[in-house]
Amino acid sequence: MAQAFADKRKPILEASHGAGGTATAAAAGHGGHGGGHGHAGHDGHDHHDQESMKVFGFWLFLITDVILFGVLFATFVVLRLNTAGGPTGGELIEMPGIIASTFILLTSSFTSGIALLEMNKGNKRGLILWLVITALLGASFIYLEVTEFMHLVHEGATIGTSAYWSAFYTLVGTHGLHVSLGLVWMTALILQLAKRGITPVTKRKVNIISLYWHFLDVVWIFVFTIVYLMGVM
Repeated sequence: MAQAFADKRKPILEASHGAGGTATAAAAGHGGHGGGHGHAGHDGHDHHDQESMKVFGFWLFLITDVILFGVLFATFVVLRLNTAGGPTGGELIEMPGIIASTFILLTSSFTSGIALLEMNKGNKRGLILWLVITALLGASFIYLEVTEFMHLVHEGATIGTSAYWSAFYTLVGTHGLHVSLGLVWMTALILQLAKRGITPVTKRKVNIISLYWHFLDVVWIFVFTIVYLMGVM
């Protein structure tokens, strides 16, 4: 009789054990699935933090550039009358070329703004097109600036002629160097956009290069006003 009772109880225990194992496995599977979601969310949060830090790093760079140009402008203002008996800016600088350079650079700021609008529309082709136009305008500005420097050197006004010309070449040349670096940066970004398209990373980069380009335009307005209009005319 005891043996018969044990035989009846055995299937019940086996069924109960199987059900418990299934429930445990299901719970483990659910927990693993939830863990996967948590890991993905954590990665997304880390990526967002990295992008924010990169933008913050660019703002720090921009602040240091503001300080740099502030020092160069102050130096030029202090030394603008120290020509050591040599030629002055008013005698050698040709304003029509400077006005053309100013128009070209300000136009490039406008085209970079259009590129930003095309990006926000999701138009990859339009974005690349306007960035290319912006880069070409920037290259034209650099060409005119190099031509101006060659003309000044040919007329005998080198960086060592006087304190005025040292300050002039340092200030204007530093701005031109920034524009040249911006052109290299923009060209690399155009190639990246052609390969990868509009992504969160390329969007961040386009926003940053556009901000950088507008900053250079603002600096040039001060150069045009202080170095050329007030110092030459």
